[in-house]
Amino acid sequence: MRRFLSSSVVSALSVAALTAQQPASPVNLIALTSASVVDVRTGAVTRGATVVLRDGTIDGVGMAGAPAGARTIDLRGRYVVPGLIDAHVHIGSLPQMRAALDSGVTTVRSAGVSHYVDVGLRELVKRGHLAGPEMVAAGYHVRPGVAAEIFMDFPELGDLLAPPGVTTADAIRRIVRANLSRGVDWIKTNATERAGTPDTDPRRQLYSQEELRILVVEAGTRHVPVMAHAHGAEGADAAVRAGVRSIEHGTYLTDDTLQMMATQGTFFVPTADIVNDLTEPGGDYDNAGLKRRGEMMRPILRAAIARAAALGVKIVAGSDTGYGPNSIARVAREATELVGAGLTPLQALQAATITNAEMLRLEKRIGAIEAGLEADVLVVDGNPLENIRTLLDPLLVVSNGRIGLDRLSFGK
Repeated sequence: MRRFLSSSVVSALSVAALTAQQPASPVNLIALTSASVVDVRTGAVTRGATVVLRDGTIDGVGMAGAPAGARTIDLRGRYVVPGLIDAHVHIGSLPQMRAALDSGVTTVRSAGVSHYVDVGLRELVKRGHLAGPEMVAAGYHVRPGVAAEIFMDFPELGDLLAPPGVTTADAIRRIVRANLSRGVDWIKTNATERAGTPDTDPRRQLYSQEELRILVVEAGTRHVPVMAHAHGAEGADAAVRAGVRSIEHGTYLTDDTLQMMATQGTFFVPTADIVNDLTEPGGDYDNAGLKRRGEMMRPILRAAIARAAALGVKIVAGSDTGYGPNSIARVAREATELVGAGLTPLQALQAATITNAEMLRLEKRIGAIEAGLEADVLVVDGNPLENIRTLLDPLLVVSNGRIGLDRLSFGK
């Protein structure tokens, strides 16, 4: 009982701390003056600009002064880029959402979480109760050994608890339909086993092309795209042939599969930084076997990223973290990993902004600093096109027109 009371108090304090850091309501008119605005489409930088944010939308970018009545923030030449998009997260709480926002992220795509917490977080942001980031929800992984928690949400699926689990066409459809009934935006499946558990082999294929096609077709009845966790070559190839929209991880992708991805427009979300986490003390993983695995996988994945870029595959940034108190991985770190694998800083920044928005089918709403798009803004001290690592130190974060983080106003 004492343990329960203690955890309840911690949870209550976490919620209080989260809400205390957020404004009671959005500021309807904000002007960012003396800004160096980065055009993520071309790499051009407009200096001395004013970015006007009105009612949650970018109202304009130009050389005029601040409009009357605006809250004016003098950036003194600092750089403005779109709020970052993290295409692969496992966020399951309000404090984790806060941590993502504080890191400069204004949109995330969930890659699996229990009890449809991602759906709830999405609605809290949409209704204006949280500053962000905006959540794109996926619910439960569709995999042979589906998470046991789904049977608490859907006890009528209890017959799938017994081996072999979610392996038949009917079982796959039932799990997809369960997720769809809760209003998810994407379906997540596992084409191969995980890399982040010591008793699994990431090369091992879990679903065939035919089984994955059943899943893609079922999700398509609601126009919902599919992301496929796939490290191994065979599983990844089957997923691409089945018609998934994105391949997550992709460590052992072959040139043939990468060429097919380029032709079909399949996106690649390598999550390279989380492989670093396997090799480092602490973080989301801390296991000797996983450390050895990470050291083996890291150069292979880097080579796959470089080959993908050369073949014209669209590469997207994702952290594969929950933004928990021990988490090391961040989408800004992922951008630095992409540069380390051979992408230019502009390409890496695009992977975390406009290319990511395109994958999410949100490019008409987010991903650039342009009039008419949502007011998702990140301010950093240096030019990320010269040093991508400047993204690691956000100074101002605006999500949906709400100031989520302000580290420019410490003076008295």
